[in-house]
Amino acid sequence: MNPETMIPLAKAITMGLGSIGPALGIGLLVSKAMEAIGRNPEASGKIFVPMLLGAAFAEAIAIYALVVAFTI
Repeated sequence: MNPETMIPLAKAITMGLGSIGPALGIGLLVSKAMEAIGRNPEASGKIFVPMLLGAAFAEAIAIYALVVAFTI
């Protein structure tokens, strides 16, 4: 097979596998944070900011996968 024809497939696999982990991580993070806020609404200020920070770090990993896909 010609290597030029495999490049789009390599990019798709890189983005697909590179985004599964962050997607699951963000989903679990937000789910547990909303559950905690539902149980204790007074603690929402203390839960919300770390949740956003964790989501940003997980999203950064997906952006790394995007950069790797662009360099292929």
